[in-house]
Amino acid sequence: MTIRIGTRGSNLALFQASTVSKALQTNGTETEVCTIQTKGDRVQDRSLQTMGTGIFTKALDDALIAGTVDVAVHSMKDVPTQLLPSLEIWAVLERGPHADVMVGNDIHSDIIATGSIRRKAQWLHRHPHHQIVGLRGNVETRLAHVANNPWRGGLFAAAGLDRLQLRDEVREVVELDWMLAAPAQGAIVIIGRQGNEKMKELVSSMNHPPSRLATSIERAFLFALEGGCSAPIGAYAEVVGRKVQFTGCLHALDGSKEIRIERTEKQGHAELGSQWAQELLKMGGSAIMETIKASQDESD
Repeated sequence: MTIRIGTRGSNLALFQASTVSKALQTNGTETEVCTIQTKGDRVQDRSLQTMGTGIFTKALDDALIAGTVDVAVHSMKDVPTQLLPSLEIWAVLERGPHADVMVGNDIHSDIIATGSIRRKAQWLHRHPHHQIVGLRGNVETRLAHVANNPWRGGLFAAAGLDRLQLRDEVREVVELDWMLAAPAQGAIVIIGRQGNEKMKELVSSMNHPPSRLATSIERAFLFALEGGCSAPIGAYAEVVGRKVQFTGCLHALDGSKEIRIERTEKQGHAELGSQWAQELLKMGGSAIMETIKASQDESD
């Protein structure tokens, strides 16, 4: 049996697909990596928030449904919280670093670059007088933009820098321990078609249960809050045995308001994410979400 692995064409995506490929080959399975261009890769002159959901996944979903690939490998934070009915998560690999970092230029500037509304809102909440500029492209392209502009720095996921071994190639890396990551950040997910039980069983052997549970809680939190709109939402669940420690947050788009929730549960299950999202909404999150939705309606 040869498993055809669908992936985006960036170096980071290819690294992640190669990680899956090598693991399967170790178990005696032949693999073929198939590169597919997505809308998010093709369109670089628009912000991510104006392009809808699934911009990094739809082309791979289509290939899965058409049968031109057998599995798709994604950065899990890019995957919509609701999959198409014929698709399902087969495995979540052991999670890598989940945190955000600032790649800096070691200069005195109040300009920070990011294409993420979550990172923007959290940064402005902490540094309200700073200016945020947009940043798009793959990891290497964004690093080049940061290096070639008079900015204090750009905001990145630590996992991307580590997987591509790029930390030594940049001037300064500042760990942002106070910034709460995107739900499922740092996790790699394998998605397949329903009904192929033999292949599913083979791929599912790569699943890491604590990472699967943690990301399920975070994604349930995101789904219950977001309601179809793009909002600055952070979430991180740490699973030790069955115990879950969770932190979630929601910010106003301009960073002026923050609602944060921290919970610990002795027995973890995915539905906790939805439960904690409802609690956050009652803490004032509903008003923030209404403002975000109104702002997006005005821009449509």
